[in-house]
Amino acid sequence: MLTRLALILFLAAPVFAQSSSGPPPIDRRNPDRIRQQDMSSREWQLRNFGTQPGQPMDRRQLEALMAQTEEDFNRILTLHNEIARAIAPNHEIDYRFVSDAAAEIKKRAGRVQSTLFLHLTEEDGKVSEKLEDSNDSQMKDALVRLCNEIRNFVTNPMIENPNTVDAQQLTKARRDLESVIQLSGLIKKQADKLSHR
Repeated sequence: MLTRLALILFLAAPVFAQSSSGPPPIDRRNPDRIRQQDMSSREWQLRNFGTQPGQPMDRRQLEALMAQTEEDFNRILTLHNEIARAIAPNHEIDYRFVSDAAAEIKKRAGRVQSTLFLHLTEEDGKVSEKLEDSNDSQMKDALVRLCNEIRNFVTNPMIENPNTVDAQQLTKARRDLESVIQLSGLIKKQADKLSHR
């Protein structure tokens, strides 16, 4: 799956020497055309990520970006597994670990969001995660929610199969990733409070 994710970046930048003056304009009249143009726009953004307008990314830059994205995904999945073990029944929550893990998930998920251009659009609507002051049981519930959102994102067909063009799945991937970012930030704050009890 992680190789497929790196393939997203590779497929989105097939022509390294080609230059563009900007993403193609979007025609808002035809839904199928809109989806295709949205994908073309994302491809243009990935081709030109981290470069000056009109200057395409070279192969070394793209390979470094792919490696960083794969590392971020691997680490998010590793932390997901560590959290799942930490909230098993009869385990006391280590709030220092939870705080550190949530902070790292938020940082890496934010970088994946930027790298893959998965920020929410106006059409996607807003994601507004909430987490009230919690105790051990409520923290475990929040961590379960975070694990579920991570799983939802990494198993999304748009992530597993980069050639998929599905507007609904793209919206879901954006919303799931935004939920991961917001929840991990809220969990870190709560874990910091609970660790000082």
